[in-house]
Amino acid sequence: MTLASLLAYSLALAIAAAIPGPGVIALVARALGSGLGHGLAFLAGLVLGDLTYLAAACFGLAIVAEAFGEIFVVVRYGAAAYLAYLAYRLWRSAGQGIGVEALVAGRPSASFTAGVMVTLANPKTIFFYLALLPTLLDLSAIGLGDFALLVVATSLVLFAVLTPYAALAARARGLLKHPALLARLNRGAAAILAGAAVWTVLRRV
Repeated sequence: MTLASLLAYSLALAIAAAIPGPGVIALVARALGSGLGHGLAFLAGLVLGDLTYLAAACFGLAIVAEAFGEIFVVVRYGAAAYLAYLAYRLWRSAGQGIGVEALVAGRPSASFTAGVMVTLANPKTIFFYLALLPTLLDLSAIGLGDFALLVVATSLVLFAVLTPYAALAARARGLLKHPALLARLNRGAAAILAGAAVWTVLRRV
């Protein structure tokens, strides 16, 4: 693997990660509702999900993933259910005088697990690693050293691109003290999350 191909991969990944999708929406919702700590835990889960598909692409596990397609269907529905649950919590809190702090739930490990599930069920992620990646890199020539470099590059790029989403959402929590503003924000976010849940179920790679 050459430096040029590594840079091309990193650039393509950064562009793909920056495009808002179910993962970014859920990340923002988690950071907004539960703070930066939960947002970063969710982001770590997103990264692990990406690394799972990176390993699948580099080591030929795509065949295994296809053979166990039923498992990925379950994961997709689980991720959709999680997004729908977030939408329900946000919508229910609107207009009830419930502050953002009331949306804090669970331990960071729960946010981490949710991040993994959302990524594994994201068709955009699947397409990038199992369809687009082979056009960027010669996967037959990837060794363990090359894979280690890809892991580092993937982690750095995803954290660099997505951390600002979580940080800005967490910072906005302190500005949402007016009930009317909070109600509108919650209902709007709930509608977006509900749409992301439906998109996760219906979308195919």
